[in-house]
Amino acid sequence: MIPAGAPIIRTDRLTRRFDDLVAVRELTFEVAAGTIFGLLGPNGAGKSTLIKMLTTLLPPSSGTAFIAGYDIVSQAQEVRRHIGYVSQMLSADGDLTGYENLLISAKLYGLSRADRSARIAQALAMMQLEDAKNRLVRHYSGGMIRRLEIAQSMLHRPEVLFLDEPTVGLDPNAKHSVWQRIGDLREHYGTSVLMTTHDMEEADRLCETVAFMHQGNLLASGTPAQLKQSLGSGASLNDVFIHYAGASIEEGGNLRDVAQIRSTARRLE
Repeated sequence: MIPAGAPIIRTDRLTRRFDDLVAVRELTFEVAAGTIFGLLGPNGAGKSTLIKMLTTLLPPSSGTAFIAGYDIVSQAQEVRRHIGYVSQMLSADGDLTGYENLLISAKLYGLSRADRSARIAQALAMMQLEDAKNRLVRHYSGGMIRRLEIAQSMLHRPEVLFLDEPTVGLDPNAKHSVWQRIGDLREHYGTSVLMTTHDMEEADRLCETVAFMHQGNLLASGTPAQLKQSLGSGASLNDVFIHYAGASIEEGGNLRDVAQIRSTARRLE
């Protein structure tokens, strides 16, 4: 276990090329254990490509990165044991109940029969899905689906949770519910979180540190307060975002709505 405050994510000149396109260019940064780190930037900035490399889904072209002390290339299997990942793509099965989705995830993570029931019960309670556990997920709201997906990713108690646009497509009430659950994970389990977002309020409320990406480059990082102060009195985090990325982006249901919105977002990224 990485002690609180020590780097749990560390990259050194991490780069990914696709032919002539440099999607991520020599990124060097650290994320302290026990914190929530927000990665901001417009579509095409390279955020999702970076997460795919850090979660071992995509090999880097050059550079290195370590998650919980393990190299993402030479120790990829160990990295996977220590992380959870919730992508923009819909992962919950609408034809199964919430409980059945969690049970499948528990089996895939290799949890013993003795541990499964307790872990699933804890996940349902933390994500406030106990009353809906026996309902088909196709009847869940967008916020409930997202909370279920986060619950699935946390069953094996990962040290690091990666969230790619965790509230894309959600209404304000659902967003706040997801924010609360993310905060609970850090408080109860000491989970470190790296999340991408376009939502400036989300970044400002949740993240101790935020970093801005644009065209594969890391342009600025710091606490939300530091970044706002860098533009002068009265500046908002949205002002900082526009200053570095030149854009302001906001996104807004049920299973089909969430699937469509996330699919579109993925094509644009």
